[in-house]
Amino acid sequence: MNATFSVAAHWPHDFDDDGLRAWAEDLRARLGGKPVSLGLVFLSPKFFSRAVETLEILRVHAQIPLLAGCSGAALICDSREFEDASGLVLALYSLPGAELRAVRFTQNEVELAGEKSFWPEQTGVAAAQTNGWLTFIDPFHLDAESWMRSWNESYAPLPVFGGLASGIFADQTTQVYLDGEVFEDGGVAISVGGGVKLSGVISQGCTPIGETWTLTRVEQNLIHQIANRPAYTVLAETVQKLSPADQQKARGNLLIGLVVNEYREDFQRGDFLIRQLIGGDPNSGVLAVGALPRAGQTMQFQRRDAAAASDDLRELLERAKENLGGATIYGGCLCSCNGRGKNLFGAPDHDAALAQKEIGPLGLAGFFCNGEIGPVGEKNYLHSFTASLALFVQK
Repeated sequence: MNATFSVAAHWPHDFDDDGLRAWAEDLRARLGGKPVSLGLVFLSPKFFSRAVETLEILRVHAQIPLLAGCSGAALICDSREFEDASGLVLALYSLPGAELRAVRFTQNEVELAGEKSFWPEQTGVAAAQTNGWLTFIDPFHLDAESWMRSWNESYAPLPVFGGLASGIFADQTTQVYLDGEVFEDGGVAISVGGGVKLSGVISQGCTPIGETWTLTRVEQNLIHQIANRPAYTVLAETVQKLSPADQQKARGNLLIGLVVNEYREDFQRGDFLIRQLIGGDPNSGVLAVGALPRAGQTMQFQRRDAAAASDDLRELLERAKENLGGATIYGGCLCSCNGRGKNLFGAPDHDAALAQKEIGPLGLAGFFCNGEIGPVGEKNYLHSFTASLALFVQK
């Protein structure tokens, strides 16, 4: 976990040609002579009109062979989260033995994707040639859910981490960056292969409540029966068994967790895909959820609040560190939901500071997203209220 394999910095000022040149050169020098393999850059909307010039300055003066990223209405750098973002964040990574390849994709390609071979043919990267992907997507002009489904067909169980860009929400304008080019649609994906793999943490911000159950009657996104009983009744009884304090916390914060790998003997954090409880009808006993569950699937109700989100991230970071053993972590990229941060935790820097505390020090860059991407089990999903932490790790 040597921080000198990656460095990150926040530029808090407006565009300044000479200042940015010196700043990029200084950041490059902080790598101590190691070659730069990859640069990740996240620009605030203030930089939209100067994005092309900015990317060129950073590429040349930080000597970056591959530069990718996107816009962010809030930015992340090392242990800090800049929620009233100005300026930009740049991270440089030296990744020994990595084979990196970046590709751009568009909505037109998503609509054409059908065969399992489609994306490997488009990207020139076969599943056997990559260890995982890091991706940044414009949410307004690309159907990320459809893209994710077809990408999984081609590449799962290889992990995909990343997020949907944020920018000027009122104008539905974001930017996606690849080397010197600026795009206002589509996405970019970086294949990480060779001697470096992608690992990480997908913290969906919930704590399980009650017991696990089996879904016994399901129709589309409607759950009629859980364990052969009306679904609404099971939910009501689960909440009634909570302490008065936990009932208060659960009010308005209830979700459903769906197990994605039924072959485990027991289920814990990270085994559930968390989705919204859209509504329930006590008369019919039906629950409507923001997913398409299936009969026979294991589920557990979940509660989301600041304490649950904090506990979830901490436990998953500890587990990730343990699972990596002594492997070198070269650096990270953190994509955090724009509903987290001070809005959720009541204090700044929560996710970034906790990541550094548990697995740092490491160069860490990222942004606050309109949706987060990451694996649960052997597939990748689009999430909300999630912290998606990608780690570049020695293979």
